[in-house]
Amino acid sequence: MSKPLLDARSLQGPSARRGIGRYARGLLRALAEAGLDYDVLIDGGLPDPEVPTGVKLYATRRRYRGRLAGYEDSVALVADLRKIRPSLYHALHLTLPGRSPCPVVVTVHDLIPWAFGGWRMAGERLRFRTARRLLPRADLLLAVSQATAADIRRLVGAQAERVRVVYEGLDPAFRPRDGAPGRVGQRWGISKPYLVFVGALDVRKDPPGLLRAWAAARATGADLDLLVAGDSGRQAPADMGGARMLGYVDDEALADLLSAAACLVFPSLYEGFGLPALEAMGCGCPVAAYRNSSLPEIVGDAGTLVANRDAEALGRAAAALLTEPQRSQARNSGLSRARSFSWEKAARETIAAYRDLTGGSG
Repeated sequence: MSKPLLDARSLQGPSARRGIGRYARGLLRALAEAGLDYDVLIDGGLPDPEVPTGVKLYATRRRYRGRLAGYEDSVALVADLRKIRPSLYHALHLTLPGRSPCPVVVTVHDLIPWAFGGWRMAGERLRFRTARRLLPRADLLLAVSQATAADIRRLVGAQAERVRVVYEGLDPAFRPRDGAPGRVGQRWGISKPYLVFVGALDVRKDPPGLLRAWAAARATGADLDLLVAGDSGRQAPADMGGARMLGYVDDEALADLLSAAACLVFPSLYEGFGLPALEAMGCGCPVAAYRNSSLPEIVGDAGTLVANRDAEALGRAAAALLTEPQRSQARNSGLSRARSFSWEKAARETIAAYRDLTGGSG
């Protein structure tokens, strides 16, 4: 009997350390725990990824992994699917076949290259041009937020009945961690309260706004460091004004950083979901962010959202979250909010989507 085939290539290469890798790991694990019998597609030219026990790996190879990858995939995936003959194909990222012999499900994390726009996104628009053209052909599009679902309808023209929202989940590693301040101090030499930012310093993350927010927080009298965790990325400014640049940190270290932080400052100008905000709330870290895109959905009333691009208001909001009772209220609200995002729920809703698409099988 044929099974769903999930494209797990985002667990290999640089994507494994990004949000798409977190999504693939969380969903694959939860689907297996829910009892779904499925196979995965992997890149045979890279080391095999970790997948749940009993899951069969189908290896495929590609010549290109850059801007031509989407076009090559649109052709080569058709041959892969004809050979494997799955009950359906689920693209966990924008990797789509041109003419699929089976139903196609695709998870759309964001359409930022088109929704946010600008010349800095020109390369991404070129890279995913083929995928965007193929998106309307997908039988079902799973959006990770209502904001992304609205972008799909607006920018892709997909029929509304083919778009379904399935929120991402929170990895169990992101919880309040006893002893985190001591471990953070020992590893990075941090001795005073700090604000933290998580992610690449792309233009849409507003690095200048991050520095202005930090300055505004200190202008209130708060003596705060700023720690930046994550690969900075190619668009990062050459000078981050005295912020501590930590680079990539693993999940355990990131959970410590968030658990011990005074506040996550998140001046992102556009998000498809907003995973750093969710992970911060899961660790009991207050969140201050701009009010845009998906962030009101994810943060809700549990954090402080300010007008888009108002970095000074963002810094003042972060400083206010240092004091009681605001800090305890934000911590408790965030923990409660984070519990509503689980991979178990995402897996149930994904399986229901599969069954609706295949008439009860798969």
